[in-house]
Amino acid sequence: MSIGSAIAAALLWSICAVAADRPALKAGVFEPPRPAPELSLEASTGGTLSLADYRDKVVLLGFGFTSCPEVCPTTLAVLAQARKRLGAQADQVQVVYVTVDPQRDTAERMRAYLKGFDPTFLGGTGTPAQLEAVRKNYGVMAERKNIGNSYTVGHSSSVYLIDRKGLLRAMMPYGRLPDDYVHDLRVLLSE
Repeated sequence: MSIGSAIAAALLWSICAVAADRPALKAGVFEPPRPAPELSLEASTGGTLSLADYRDKVVLLGFGFTSCPEVCPTTLAVLAQARKRLGAQADQVQVVYVTVDPQRDTAERMRAYLKGFDPTFLGGTGTPAQLEAVRKNYGVMAERKNIGNSYTVGHSSSVYLIDRKGLLRAMMPYGRLPDDYVHDLRVLLSE
């Protein structure tokens, strides 16, 4: 074996050893990680919501709407519990929730709704075209369904985990427990 081959083998072994020491994420991982598609929406706090503003934090990105009867409030409650369980590390995590119902979800309505779960949660809204582009970039489905004189919106319910560098690392399916999020967040925060 040549010296160059020995060095390459040692380097490969050390990379694999480091990867093996790192705990696996519980969420489904994107392999390899890729840059999270950027978004530019109206923030529930006013101004513009951009993922680039949270490069130093781990972002949990979800999609839903304030009139959702079950899935959205359940997901947001789980995220709030996970963030609380992180203790001092919670400051290093940002939850971003993008509406799939721009007709009803104004920035003000989203702010009031999200504040009920955690005052640090941010919502994003915009025109139907802006939101459709964001959903397309993330592979999120949303379909309006009429119910009598009203409607609901069927939508994808997974939460995306974006690391501090802005890389899309994993997608947590609906129904997971707060401890699953805490585990994955601690893994990403330790990097």
